[in-house]
Amino acid sequence: MDVSENISNFFILGFPGLSSQYYGPASALLFLIYLAIAAGNVFILVFVMLEKCLQKPTYLVFCHLALNDLMFGTVTLPKIIAKYWFGDGIITFYGCFAQMFFVHYLGSVISFMLLVMALDRFIAICIPLRYPILITNKSISVMCGFAWFIPLPWMIGIVLQLVALPFCKTNVIPQCYCDHISISNQACGEHVRGAVVLALCVAMFFLLLPLAFILFSYISIIVVITKMSNVSGRQKTLSTCTPQIFITCLFYLPRCFVYLANAVGFSFSLDIRIVLILLYSLLPAAVNPLIYCLKTLDIKQLLMKRLRKN
Repeated sequence: MDVSENISNFFILGFPGLSSQYYGPASALLFLIYLAIAAGNVFILVFVMLEKCLQKPTYLVFCHLALNDLMFGTVTLPKIIAKYWFGDGIITFYGCFAQMFFVHYLGSVISFMLLVMALDRFIAICIPLRYPILITNKSISVMCGFAWFIPLPWMIGIVLQLVALPFCKTNVIPQCYCDHISISNQACGEHVRGAVVLALCVAMFFLLLPLAFILFSYISIIVVITKMSNVSGRQKTLSTCTPQIFITCLFYLPRCFVYLANAVGFSFSLDIRIVLILLYSLLPAAVNPLIYCLKTLDIKQLLMKRLRKN
């Protein structure tokens, strides 16, 4: 019998070790994080849309990243905030799978967006004479469109494969949102391992393939910069890719740390693991707008100009 037919919803557990007296502060903190994500990324989208001089390839990529970060925060945070604020940790059976789809889909899209960002800087610094021809608003929009589309059929297939499995264990999700690991741990049957292996292979492909090109791009950029004889020119060139390097490190370094720790057998407690996942999932979404504003010269100058004018 397909036991999943008896499961109409899942329960988001959140932090298992969190005492009930801290539910209020936890929900308030998560709400402030969501406000920071929403306000910062909406600001970037509106600011670039209103400032014609910012409607260039580099800033169009920033807009796609801001839209992705805004969507990720909106998909993941409201339910866990409701769990701690109102005691509402229930999510419907198919609602949980929908949340899982967007969590992994948006994460894959960011990975490809960072590849597009690295390609933009690679061409700008390593082959600058070809930059105006190769990198235009149209070409960047096409590449970003592919970044949104490529993971889509894969993620739909993974969700359909998992939702077809029987669920014979608990309906408790030991996480702050539904993800593939949490849901697949509740499934049973001979096809569970196949679903887990396929999801892992797809995740590694979408994570490591862009990462390989990103590393190649920034290593090439660093080599070109070190060969420059002009110190001020070297610093100016490096400053043009500083925001991209910060954003890329925020996305990849915590993930690589968690994966390597698991690979060498270093285990975290459940609460620590959930905190780490939240940090590398939500911290970039909250911090990226600050990086755009403080580390991007054009945006910073325009902001200062608007503040002085007002």
